[in-house]
Amino acid sequence: MRAVCVYCGSNTGARPVYAERAADLGTRLAREGLALVYGGGNVGLMGVVADAALAAGGEVIGVIPGQLVGWEVAHAGLARLEVVGSMHERKARMFDLSDAFIALPGGFGTLDEMFEMLTWRQLGLGDRPCAFLDVAGYYAPLASMLDRMVEERFLHSDQRRDLWHGEDIDALFAWLKAYRPAQASKWMDEKRRKELR
Repeated sequence: MRAVCVYCGSNTGARPVYAERAADLGTRLAREGLALVYGGGNVGLMGVVADAALAAGGEVIGVIPGQLVGWEVAHAGLARLEVVGSMHERKARMFDLSDAFIALPGGFGTLDEMFEMLTWRQLGLGDRPCAFLDVAGYYAPLASMLDRMVEERFLHSDQRRDLWHGEDIDALFAWLKAYRPAQASKWMDEKRRKELR
């Protein structure tokens, strides 16, 4: 593993602990010798995680759509900032650059980016680990919703277990190092699906 993509908010959120944990993650990535790939901004948790990784001597790669550069949120302190044409290009480029994906707290964009990676993995378009680094229970309701998807047979239980969710950064990195992707089919009833083909 060489690079980890971090999705997170362009705001810092209501609690100081969100920024504290973002800084912890950025520092840890640098100390592990892993490059940080992120959305290229200098605002919110994005700026916090990037600044922490840089301060710890880490490599930071930003990928940002040209429109957001125009809004003056691009991080000027990066040695490598890639400007792309659209949000779709940004997600594809971040995927190409990354060996794993971690979501810190964030809003629509954070969830959109992470769930696209989870969907690609489910469809066999990638097999890279995805994790939600929870902070102060922020993602607990989402984890419950994912469990509900399994209960209602919209998500395979192996694919649910394949997604890490927790608060402990040490446990997260231990999981990343030992990760082996689940081999579950997207289809809940594979036999029935084949009969209908």
